[in-house]
Amino acid sequence: MKIQIINGPNLNLLGLREPGIYGSLSFEEYLKELREIYSIVEIDYYQSNVEGELINKLHEVGFTYDGIIINAGGYTHTSVAIADAIAGIKTPVVEVHISNIYAREEFRHVSLTGKNCKGVLTGFGMDGYRLAIESLLHA
Repeated sequence: MKIQIINGPNLNLLGLREPGIYGSLSFEEYLKELREIYSIVEIDYYQSNVEGELINKLHEVGFTYDGIIINAGGYTHTSVAIADAIAGIKTPVVEVHISNIYAREEFRHVSLTGKNCKGVLTGFGMDGYRLAIESLLHA
């Protein structure tokens, strides 16, 4: 099984950025743990702060991978283009948010991308990625 994790803007700063919200672990450290737990799964990782690059990655893997996990960051609430890219591919996508977007500012309560995903996990910290992998493994 091949799973692509796609992280959007500012998630390259995990471990440094607002540790009270996002924790003190970098994504690369957490990814190492995920790969150890799920050694039978090929887990690829991509991060970009650029909307078009996220769309390009969705198009690139959206017909050949078994699952995609996306945390589009702030684009979740603003990007019709990313929502359309998710709708246009065949690979199932699970949306993940480290923080509980419904416990934050009101503009974060709307996910434009979530309606095109298999499911949305929000507020479970980094463990949301593990839960997303589980949902893809047991689909």
